[in-house]
Amino acid sequence: MKLNIAVLAGDGIGPEISVQGVAVLTAVCKKFGHEVSCKEALVGAAAIDAVGDPFPEETYRICREADAVLFSSVGDPRFDNDPAAKVRPEQGLLAMRKKLGLFANIRPVQTFSCLVHKSPLKDELVKGADFICIRELTGGMYFGEKHEGDDMAYDTNKYTRPEVERILKVAYEYARRRRRHLTVVDKANVLASSRLWRKVAQEMAPNYPDVTTDYMYVDNAAMRMIQEPTFFDVMVTENTFGDILTDEGSCITGSMGLLPSASTGESTPVFEPIHGSWPQAKGLNIANPLAQILSVAMLFEYFGLQAEGELVRRAVDASLDAHVRTPEIQVEGGAKYGTREVGQWIVNWIENNR
Repeated sequence: MKLNIAVLAGDGIGPEISVQGVAVLTAVCKKFGHEVSCKEALVGAAAIDAVGDPFPEETYRICREADAVLFSSVGDPRFDNDPAAKVRPEQGLLAMRKKLGLFANIRPVQTFSCLVHKSPLKDELVKGADFICIRELTGGMYFGEKHEGDDMAYDTNKYTRPEVERILKVAYEYARRRRRHLTVVDKANVLASSRLWRKVAQEMAPNYPDVTTDYMYVDNAAMRMIQEPTFFDVMVTENTFGDILTDEGSCITGSMGLLPSASTGESTPVFEPIHGSWPQAKGLNIANPLAQILSVAMLFEYFGLQAEGELVRRAVDASLDAHVRTPEIQVEGGAKYGTREVGQWIVNWIENNR
């Protein structure tokens, strides 16, 4: 197979972890005889600095013409600390999602047995946790009508029936491939937009009699994720709730540096770690590249290359078992490994195993 990949390293630790993701991608393709071509493009603060636009037209063209996008991160403190800034790095990410029609964000939350002790939750609670959060990505408050003034501001949480139907369809399809349990998360007791979500879900549920469908308010879901994460199989929710809940899910695994994601929809899919740009760690060689590398596994699996994705996952498991880990998940007294060392170890393992 020939794969044309757009590589958007972005800001902060993005370029450091991006290099490791591309190295793993290249190593696996070489191992299986695939041809891969990677083309870099600007996004986020790096793009603002270069051309004044966080998602330039040239970047959009490169993404649109690619088979997939391997994205890393956006964000810079210069903009975080300036409420008056009219252009922000995060606008590049939102623009990419909107222009490519990426309405479904797939975020798996899965524990690693050797890292259960790293979770702030009790071992017996998180052991065996394995669920997917499917977040609607192009609607809701992030894209609704906005107003910002000195004395009043608002964001409109707007959804249409077709937007809700298409994301629920994705969620049901995932549930059918897993343990056939779907939890629809909303705030239907307060929000009109959530009542539309629940109404549409209740109408669609009979079309999937093989899937158990339940409904949960978002505040209850947030508590249940901490109290009993093994309850969930597939969770589906709107944009804002999904953004918050999926970050909460990182505490189950013990590190945000372990969670990959995929964004899919009408055009080129995007594969990315869920963590941010962590500017404080920029250039220090301490950022965990595993979420980026596991995003490469999801990329392969998206194209039906299951063996390739499995090889990446086995390499990650092997690195963890060998205690080849960045500082935030290293065992006490373990050897010191940085971003580059972990990535290179995984590449070497892939080259020597099948």
